Amino acid sequence: MRRMWTAGQVRAAEDVLLRRTPDGALMRRAAYGVGARATAMLAEHAGGVAGRRVALLVGAGNNGGDALWAGYELRRSGVAVTAVLLVPDRAHPAGLAALRRRGGRVLDAAHAERAEAAVRGADLVIDGIVGISGRGALREPAAALVAAAEDARVPILAVDLPSGVDPDTGATDGPAVTAAATVTFGAHKPVHALAARRCGPVHLVDLGLGPHLPAPDLHQLEVADVASRWPVPGPADDKYTQGVVGIAAGSSVYPGAAVLATGAAVSATSGMVRFAGSAAEQVRSRWPEVVAAGSVADTGRTQAWTVGPGIGTGAAGRDTLAAVLDRGVPVCLDADAITLIASTPDLADAAAEVPAVYTPHDREFARIAGEVGTDRVAAARRAAASLHATVLLKGNVTVVADADGRALAHPSDSSWAATAGSGDVLSGLIGALLAAGLEPWWAAGCAAYLHSRAAVIAAVGGADPGAATGPGAPIGASALLAAVPDAIRAVRRQAR
Repeated sequence: MRRMWTAGQVRAAEDVLLRRTPDGALMRRAAYGVGARATAMLAEHAGGVAGRRVALLVGAGNNGGDALWAGYELRRSGVAVTAVLLVPDRAHPAGLAALRRRGGRVLDAAHAERAEAAVRGADLVIDGIVGISGRGALREPAAALVAAAEDARVPILAVDLPSGVDPDTGATDGPAVTAAATVTFGAHKPVHALAARRCGPVHLVDLGLGPHLPAPDLHQLEVADVASRWPVPGPADDKYTQGVVGIAAGSSVYPGAAVLATGAAVSATSGMVRFAGSAAEQVRSRWPEVVAAGSVADTGRTQAWTVGPGIGTGAAGRDTLAAVLDRGVPVCLDADAITLIASTPDLADAAAEVPAVYTPHDREFARIAGEVGTDRVAAARRAAASLHATVLLKGNVTVVADADGRALAHPSDSSWAATAGSGDVLSGLIGALLAAGLEPWWAAGCAAYLHSRAAVIAAVGGADPGAATGPGAPIGASALLAAVPDAIRAVRRQAR
């Protein structure tokens, strides 16, 4: 599991370490890591290193110093380096002097034409504009220079984080860097998950901060976390020991929600799936292994339920939700179940009495916990504490928060899961994992990870997303559902 710490936590740990190390030692170590990554990127994208051109966007403070010292390292490899100083009188003195000693070129960003020409003519730009202490969008002239690099399709390597992106929330409110890769120091920060698409691949340079860091603020699941928890039957298992999950979904208007949510539970290797609802015949015709009934009252015992997709918000939907909650087992609450709980105090009270996972998108979230705002992790934590439940806040970056304050972020591999019915598949997966005995936080996190992987597999048309040669093709939720078994196999294979 990748652990992440806030900017404040990292700065405090750095302060402790700085008092115990020689002056400049940490910066040189960090800069060496940036230089090594820049060299690798030049070799990959430009076909070699010697004679290539790198432009440094150098702000005030330590991030600018990291960039300057990285330029010094690159000069030792024969790279032509131009440092564009955004605040010349506040450039890091030692780093600037070292670069000049190595023959690096230095420009004042106030000379706009020359600075822009250096950026456009580079094979790589290193973003040393602001670090984890920075807040807010890029200001001029930095914004114009970053735009010039993007217009000329020059890849950008970010130092610690893409400038203009909030280190703790991943939010932007104006111009910001979109990096091809990021080199970070000491510890991962929330931005690396919450704004993963702006960061690109993140490479960590270990500075020895570990002993000085508190408990992490945020987590990101890795393939081994999911593979080790995904239920796989053993020689002593039967259909009951693997977990029996109930699905209460769909209606005459939305029978597809029932088929998708139930299919996801089947595909997730549940021991048995029971279905309750008016779409029982459609479910049977698609999934003959499912034990389907017309109502919750007519179903047998289960270890967990998924309820909500397509049940409606009228009296029938309320009765279905109340019957599920009355079973007293863990439950995944999705779609119409969330809307009903938001408007019905008795149902909200009943939901607070069982282990529950809520799966709202932003609009559903607003009904139960207020507007999300720019800090999605804080919003999910607030809702989880208020609801006494686990909250999975859907989005391009899915956030899962538990009532005890634990939170994880899962950046999607793509946007292919943004399709009608995708959420029904996710809720079916969560219900199956709850029935298998996973605690709600883990069930939600593992399901989100697998759901994202299945979307990529469906889009690229193969079991191995890493083998894709193109960006993929549009998919529907049925294709995503069909890819779930391949995604499970891929996760287990990768974790070996």
